[in-house]
Amino acid sequence: MAEATVKIRLKGSPIGAHPDHKKIVRALGLRKLNQIVEKPDTPGFRGMVAKAPHLLEIVGGDAAERK
Repeated sequence: MAEATVKIRLKGSPIGAHPDHKKIVRALGLRKLNQIVEKPDTPGFRGMVAKAPHLLEIVGGDAAERK
């Protein structure tokens, strides 16, 4: 059975953001605006998105609704 994944999009620029938020964006592998990465759907990755909601968003069908 395949592991559930979540798609994370960089919706805001990390320029001028808190240094911890910049580190989160880089740790997720995001470099460009509107870039989407696919990561395992774990509490750790969801927590990273929750720390910087002004920069990141979860996109997609079921994963976005399962908060």
